Order: sequence, then C-alpha cells, then structure tokens
Amino acid sequence: MNQRYWPLHGLRIRTPRLELRLPDERLLDELASVAAAGVHAPDRMPFTFPWTDGEPDDVGRAVFQHVLGTVAGWSVREWTLSLAVLHEGEVVGRQDLMGREFGVRREVMTGSWLGLVHQGQGIGTEMRAAALHLAFDGLGARYAVSDAMTDNLRSLGVSRRLGYAPDGLHVEVVRGAPVTLRRLRLDRAGWEAHRNVDVSVEGLDACRADFGV
Repeated sequence: MNQRYWPLHGLRIRTPRLELRLPDERLLDELASVAAAGVHAPDRMPFTFPWTDGEPDDVGRAVFQHVLGTVAGWSVREWTLSLAVLHEGEVVGRQDLMGREFGVRREVMTGSWLGLVHQGQGIGTEMRAAALHLAFDGLGARYAVSDAMTDNLRSLGVSRRLGYAPDGLHVEVVRGAPVTLRRLRLDRAGWEAHRNVDVSVEGLDACRADFGV
C-alpha cells in the first residue's frame, strides 16, 4: 500500500503475542466479522454507545464505518487511532487510542473490545499495554485515562493490572437508562511501575506529526 499520504498505515505495534495496526480493507472486513460474531453477551451492554445492538450484519457494518470515519475525521487537534489486533495472524479485536489537543494536553484515552471467543486469555491486558507503550514511550504522553461501567469487572481488572488509579465517577445514559461509570487515570510513574509486557513500535517516525507532536 502506498503510504505517502497516510503513513499511519505503516505503524506497527508488537508484543510477544500480538500485532496492532491500522486495518486495510481486508483486515477491516475481518474486524467487522469478529464484531458481528459477538463481543459481549446479548443481555448486557458494556459500552456507552450501543453500537453492538442490532443484527450481526448491522454490527459489522457499524464497525466498518466507524473505523473509516476515524481516518476521514483525523486531525492533529482531535484523533482516534483505531487499530486491529492480530493474534497469530488472526484479527481478534480492536484497540483505540484517542487524543484531543494532545500536543498541549499530552493525555490519551483508550477503548477496546475483543471477540467473545478470544476473551479470558489475557489478550485485553496485552493489547492495552501495547497502546500505552505507544502513548507514553512513543508520543510522550503524561496521562492515560479510561472508564468502565462499575459492573464491567474485566475492563476494571485490566486497568488495575496496568496501574490505573481511581479518578471518580460519572453518569451516562445507555439505552434510555442511567449507568454509572468509574473513571481511571494512569500517570507516567504508574505506567513505568507496572510495565511487564515487551512492546516494540515500527513506523512511528513517519507519522509522529499526525499526532500533534
């Protein structure tokens, strides 16, 4: 692929088991198929936006459009890096890293999901660790923030293992009902103290300016 005008396609983040990359059309189709097959039980909604509601084809299409939208809407002032996560060459989920006025604030937010059949194997922790390495080591972030519903124990467990500290509560409306989310914050010292995954980054120099740094 010609990366002259979109060098983010050359970015690769690797851990012992995973590779994270901006998906091309083929990988994006695979990513959409993983989402369509299910990322959570149908009787609960762990996300603040119910994009996984609907028939499988609707869910897959929503994922496809979302990732294309992050590319179309990218600016150095506000960006979302929406990465496909590959395990043994197979797409298993998505890891997002988001920044708003990052060049000044030096703060990122993360979001992610895994296909149901790939959950419970430590992949969620490893892929978030990869995103945090890009943020702190690669881009010079000062903070990373996240949030999760108070009953989303898996997501909260990932944050705890990676060193996040509680940062208060806030309320959102999901499916017309109020839900409480726990905010979490990780500073550079906390990240360094809890680093236990080897991560390498390739292709960052070519696209560093796109992040506002």
